[in-house]
Amino acid sequence: MPAAASHALPDILPDPGAPVLLFDSGVGGLTVLAELRALLPQAPVIYAADNAGLPYGDKTEAQIAARVAGLLGRMTERLQPRLVCIACNTASTIALGMVREVLEVPVVGTVPAIKPAAALSRSGSIGLLGTEATIRQAYVDRLEREFASDKRLLRHAAPELVAAAERKLRGEPLGPGAFRRAADGLRAQPGGEAIDTVVLACTHFPLVSQELALAFGPEVRFVDGAAGIARRIAQLTQGQAFQRNHPDYALFTRAENDFAALSPALAEYGLDRLAVF
Repeated sequence: MPAAASHALPDILPDPGAPVLLFDSGVGGLTVLAELRALLPQAPVIYAADNAGLPYGDKTEAQIAARVAGLLGRMTERLQPRLVCIACNTASTIALGMVREVLEVPVVGTVPAIKPAAALSRSGSIGLLGTEATIRQAYVDRLEREFASDKRLLRHAAPELVAAAERKLRGEPLGPGAFRRAADGLRAQPGGEAIDTVVLACTHFPLVSQELALAFGPEVRFVDGAAGIARRIAQLTQGQAFQRNHPDYALFTRAENDFAALSPALAEYGLDRLAVF
């Protein structure tokens, strides 16, 4: 009797209306959303901001891992996304492995753009601006060993820039002090005067790149990972159908009095309404 033929099970494609879930502690992940829209303008998106937990950078690793894994577990169960993107360097460098164990959908993380920065730098001195939690991670050490072992990588924690980006999107005025302190924090280190490339290792920071450019001067270039993250999402969703069943929206973990001030900026990113999770 001939053996039964073996057939591989067909891939189960997600519902065309299933969204991409972009998650961050605040508005920083909008920099990733902008790049994603350039590649996949038709993809439905829910942008989730854990403003109740902001900022992540001053929390312990255990606090961040538990909070992010728990929130994304509940959000995925309720929102049924096709893919989750942790658009936050701090959360990704700490909790990405745990989240991937918890969720049953693809999860894309965010890592400091040390590899492209090393390729761009001509002086061999690279600055890295991030949160306190990000810059101390062993993950960053591994990236440095793998991609910048022949460079000088100088790190500086700049938590003020997270608050500055949040204020900027709410239309509040920004003084130059936080940006000067970020530049000085790198320049004052041995070899800092030769920095020609700076890694923005927090998705909030590109939102204030113009202000940082004034503080650092025209000889310094800035590198972030948003475009690479968007490309990875596009790769993982290749061949899938997209259909918007409702307008994209932003989801927050806590109601705030200044949502009205934030709404115009969110609308510029195609997020036409706000909700509280």
